[in-house]
Amino acid sequence: MNNVSPTLNVMISAARKAGRSLSRDFGEVEHLQVSIKGPANFVSAADHKAEDIIFKELSKSRGTYGFLMEERGEIVGADKTHRWIVDPLDGTTNFLHSNPLFAVSIGLEREGQLVAGVIYNPASDELFTAEKGKGAYMNDRRLRVAARKSLGDALVTTGIPHRGREGKARYLKEMDLLMNEVAGIRRTGSAALDLAFVAAGRFDAYWEHNLQPWDVAAGIVIAREAGAFVTDLAGSDKMMETGDIIAANPYIHKALGSFLFNKG
Repeated sequence: MNNVSPTLNVMISAARKAGRSLSRDFGEVEHLQVSIKGPANFVSAADHKAEDIIFKELSKSRGTYGFLMEERGEIVGADKTHRWIVDPLDGTTNFLHSNPLFAVSIGLEREGQLVAGVIYNPASDELFTAEKGKGAYMNDRRLRVAARKSLGDALVTTGIPHRGREGKARYLKEMDLLMNEVAGIRRTGSAALDLAFVAAGRFDAYWEHNLQPWDVAAGIVIAREAGAFVTDLAGSDKMMETGDIIAANPYIHKALGSFLFNKG
């Protein structure tokens, strides 16, 4: 990574420190599967512990910035122009089941615009980073989205509404429409990693509904800096307000978006 700013270094340090804590706890989850109580409470504690680490690390270096965090909610800072947007454990259900697809996600918003993002999967030691205008990286490798132009060649990823979530009927309709149009559909269980994997060219596209800002803030910056076109399903820049998102290279984005709008 070239020309990394002091702010991005702070974000990377916080993500790695939280990741080390999650890695230690992840090693214990498999043993807890056999307990009568189960690992749910343990994982919740791991989530909160990681968020505490991130909050302390970022506050120590940028103490006036505000926060929007999955567990703490919104914390207004003295500096109203900057806000951290944090998910300390994206992919909690994966973590709960000893599945190594989970990540720490930290985004930075400046004057309402997303300007930096860090996504770290401690299980694979893959660190995805980006700053606006400086490109996206995984560890030291520059990222570019896949170059496929046909929806029929595309491997796409999405989220599946699960227990307690709305949108099942819409999801089933979209799946019914798209299954015969794409090369494959996947579900990782982590919105942050879905966006990072689009940036890395592992997926050609990602779409989902009913997301929270902390699910996507960091990933939006990373995907865009890798060349992805990222919008909500109306084609606007309001993903964090609407909770809807499509991310892909411009060709696949247009094809997927048009297909969903025209037939969804």
